[in-house]
Amino acid sequence: MSTNRPTIKTFGCRLNIWESEVMRKQAEAAGLNDVVIINTCAVTSEAEKQARQAIRKLRRERPDTQIVVTGCAAQIDPDSWADMAETDYVVGNADKLTAAPWQQLAEKSLPPMQLSDIMDRRDIPHHMFDSFDDHTRAFLQIQQGCDHRCTFCIIPFGRGPSRSVPVQTVIESARALIAAGSVEIVLTGVDITSWGDDLPGRPKLGTLVRQLLDGVPELARLRLSSIDPAELDAPLMECLEKEARLMPHLHLSIQHGDDIILKRMKRRHLRRDILRFVAEARRRRPDVVFGADFIAGFPTESDAAHQASLSLIREAGLTHLHVFGYSAREGTPAAQMPQLEKAVIKTRVAEVRALGDQQRDAHLKTRSGGVDMMLVERGKTGYLSGFEKAALPPELAVEAGTLLPVELQGADQGVMQVVPLISDPENRSLS
Repeated sequence: MSTNRPTIKTFGCRLNIWESEVMRKQAEAAGLNDVVIINTCAVTSEAEKQARQAIRKLRRERPDTQIVVTGCAAQIDPDSWADMAETDYVVGNADKLTAAPWQQLAEKSLPPMQLSDIMDRRDIPHHMFDSFDDHTRAFLQIQQGCDHRCTFCIIPFGRGPSRSVPVQTVIESARALIAAGSVEIVLTGVDITSWGDDLPGRPKLGTLVRQLLDGVPELARLRLSSIDPAELDAPLMECLEKEARLMPHLHLSIQHGDDIILKRMKRRHLRRDILRFVAEARRRRPDVVFGADFIAGFPTESDAAHQASLSLIREAGLTHLHVFGYSAREGTPAAQMPQLEKAVIKTRVAEVRALGDQQRDAHLKTRSGGVDMMLVERGKTGYLSGFEKAALPPELAVEAGTLLPVELQGADQGVMQVVPLISDPENRSLS
């Protein structure tokens, strides 16, 4: 079975989505068509397991196609992926963003494994996008790599040191995306809170946000991916308060609610820092909505520590949760700590997720009867300003990418049901 363009399967974060688009365009420019690129994730062992399953399935379905494995998992442990009978090539995380390996693949000169030393990277290859094929929202990389060493995380060894994209480059990329029709841009990276640490004057993330909004007045909506709440970014808080185009949704990399566990994780914040952060953000922007990452079942986690996470979720008013069961990663300090039984981890994950669902449903209930702008995606669903998922009546036909004023009529299974406030919902000029 042949295809007329490269096939890319992406696992993991929003940055991987952005990088998959880079690879798609590089592979197309090289003239590749019957090739499958697997962009792996190394955050959890489950993510790696899913990628391996996908590779085996693809080989069964397309026995004659070329399969290229790349991404964080491939960068960290290339031999294990190269040893898979279904894999033809392994390409490193830095190499995948350049034109060379895809051109070599087209010329049949690509070696079975091509990896440069990611820890030596001090730059970010610039890629100008004017569209995203599979996503209504456009993801824009502003940062790469991580200088922190959380005890549970292997990602710095797959991404290398923290590097920042200069302000003017971000602005130029945003202008191109908007000119091509993007309504919302999501700033993404491995640790975007550290943006600017390697630039002259060490500017803050909020400085970039301010300059981007000022430099691209045609940008309708700007959203941030996960940020670190370890410190208050004064310019960012000012933007949150004064700039309506910065969406009132902040996803926080929290991980836990117990101070002892946070210290064992080697996180840069404690519980009080989380509460201070959300209080200041709400003071500046009362309608702000918070998402958060949590790990349940971290080594040595007592029942009291687990309860501390649950109580933090309630006290901080966290709404959109991403909950992971702890998964030991070889080569990390946490893997050497006393581990919890898998059944205990599973139970605690379920409890955190159940509370997250309760928090989400309670939040959606408070929004019923109000109005908002919905960015319509495929399938008549989309997202409101606070990143609440919303659905239009099935009989309506609305173009994906439309920014639509809607009335909120109540939620069903975590999805806000909405109706347009205009008679011609396909009139994009209303955005």
